[in-house]
Amino acid sequence: MCASRAVYLSIVLEANEDGFLASVPGLQGAFAEGDTVEEAIFNCVDVVKLIAAYRRERGEPLGFEALEFTPDTRWTVALPVQLA
Repeated sequence: MCASRAVYLSIVLEANEDGFLASVPGLQGAFAEGDTVEEAIFNCVDVVKLIAAYRRERGEPLGFEALEFTPDTRWTVALPVQLA
């Protein structure tokens, strides 16, 4: 299996009248909305992937240090989960 590249992102979440807004500070255009916290986060991650692909095609850096992600890599991720 091939190694892939990944980055650690800081995502800022804000409640708004339609649900939640997630954004990545320092990455222009990296924001998305969602009805739930989880949806906003995952929508924002999708936007970041599109921005990364666009910048890669143009030979531009993303601005975040990429890490090699292999099957042996272990990650710890903290996500807010609404319980009620």
